[in-house]
Amino acid sequence: MAAVPAGVAVSRYSERVSLLEAAGAVPVAAVLGLAAVLLARGARRRIERTLGRAGGGAAARLGRALGLLGLYVAATAGLALGFFGLLTLFAE
Repeated sequence: MAAVPAGVAVSRYSERVSLLEAAGAVPVAAVLGLAAVLLARGARRRIERTLGRAGGGAAARLGRALGLLGLYVAATAGLALGFFGLLTLFAE
């Protein structure tokens, strides 16, 4: 979830990285968000197999929520980059 904000922060405080170059954080956020959702799914299955004795149900739910939030942030940033590309294409 923090990959895109970290990329924006790096571009803001670094003179060598522009905001457009920080767009590499978008696929990173998507991959990490997907990994979090898949890991949370596996954790929930493990909890179901142990009938809840293993614990960790709240952590699995939180991991899934943060993973989905990361995917939403990545999708929003990807859409913003796409529209920026279209605007620069038609501005010329």
